Amino acid sequence: MSHQHELDRIADRYAKRRARPDRFSIVAEDERLPRLLRRIDGLGRDRASIDLLEIGCGSGRNLLHLIAAGFSPERLVGNELLPDRVRSARRDLPGSVRVLEGDAASLELPDASFDVVFASTVFSSILDDSVRRNVADSMWRMLRPGGAILWYDFAVDNPRNPDVRGVPDRQIGRLFPEGECDVERITLAPPIARLALRAPRALGALAYRTLAILPMLRTHRIAWIAKPVPRTAP
Repeated sequence: MSHQHELDRIADRYAKRRARPDRFSIVAEDERLPRLLRRIDGLGRDRASIDLLEIGCGSGRNLLHLIAAGFSPERLVGNELLPDRVRSARRDLPGSVRVLEGDAASLELPDASFDVVFASTVFSSILDDSVRRNVADSMWRMLRPGGAILWYDFAVDNPRNPDVRGVPDRQIGRLFPEGECDVERITLAPPIARLALRAPRALGALAYRTLAILPMLRTHRIAWIAKPVPRTAP
């Protein structure tokens, strides 16, 4: 399969998905965002000084959250494959945020130009292994030594959705073999979560939190993949 053919298929997969977040997406986001921020804060840097690139930024929702959390818009860059989402991101984000349209594997950005390269539910939508590898290599190239890939994605397949393929921990390690990877399992399995959240708001949220305590019901991973600083010769 050609690289371009897989990009066309990715666009088709995303076109099938909800245009607006449902209740599950909002609850999962409320759980996810503080954990992502704690990972970034582990760099020991002021958030406003961090250069961050998001691969697959969509309409810019994650970047808006980062700005609200203290990141500088002029230090944020979003990349998105789909033109309609690029237009939405450029409309909704501050003008100082750069939004780049196109294939993440072909971004013309300098090597080692970001402290954090973030990808949220990107790789599970790339079903071709060679395209996954190309995107991962591009992300690693643009990451500074001492920085990290910040990853959030499915770890298991969804038998009801052939348009996604989970990325288990061992494959994250193969995609970034030079990285130092720390993985955390989060997010209640979406079918179970959506069933729990049919209850009235407070009861549904309680049911979600209770079920999410069980590790075997969590289907996503946050991974912090640090890029080592080269050792200097003695």
